[in-house]
Amino acid sequence: MAAERLQKVMAAAGVGSRRLCETLITEGRVQVNGRVVTELGAKADPARDRILVDGKPLVFAPQHVYYKVHKPRGVLSDSSEEIDLRTGETRKTVLDLLPAEHARVFPVGRLDLHSEGLVLLTDDGELANRLTHPRYQHPKTYYELLGEQPSQEALVRLRHGVDLPDGRTAPAEVMIIGQLPATLRLSKGPSEGVWLRVVLREGKKRQIRHMTAAVGYPTLRLLRWAIGPLTLGNLELGQTAPL
Repeated sequence: MAAERLQKVMAAAGVGSRRLCETLITEGRVQVNGRVVTELGAKADPARDRILVDGKPLVFAPQHVYYKVHKPRGVLSDSSEEIDLRTGETRKTVLDLLPAEHARVFPVGRLDLHSEGLVLLTDDGELANRLTHPRYQHPKTYYELLGEQPSQEALVRLRHGVDLPDGRTAPAEVMIIGQLPATLRLSKGPSEGVWLRVVLREGKKRQIRHMTAAVGYPTLRLLRWAIGPLTLGNLELGQTAPL
């Protein structure tokens, strides 16, 4: 970070408003490299200068980055390389959708190759843990296309939990819907059938696909619309937006 006006540096560190920081400076309560600073025009570089406020060092919170991505079908949500056995070429990943100059990030809650929709990319490990660990119960909203309307019995089983090889799933919110959000753009693929809106508060691998298959209704396509309050919104297919 280049040198900035001292009150701006202090405000960025969370000391308070610019006006409060100016007051602290004029009252002689701020030191830069051991020297008391009282001039409002003074500048400092937090990467090189030692700044004290009331004798305590200025502490900056880590500056994390966040992107939301509309992952198309056929794009990996993982950052590792994988070879397409049909073409022999390296598969495209969500990192290929980011700006050329981007920070090192990782996906929060992955989607399989044939699923599409919202992927969150960040370098914030604490946020990733809070969004994905089952104990925090953050809802994730999906739209799933089935070939035919599921029976009432199948819907009840999905809502109460389905027995899978790795254990019983938690109850899910499942409902048949007449139409998708107006702003949603889909990849090429199946479009005829019945759409379900599914909300999960856990995230086992390929869970929704396994759940509906277990009650007799294979998935034709699957899309993640939201992670907690964050939705795809009007993000176009393959687009990325910084948050």
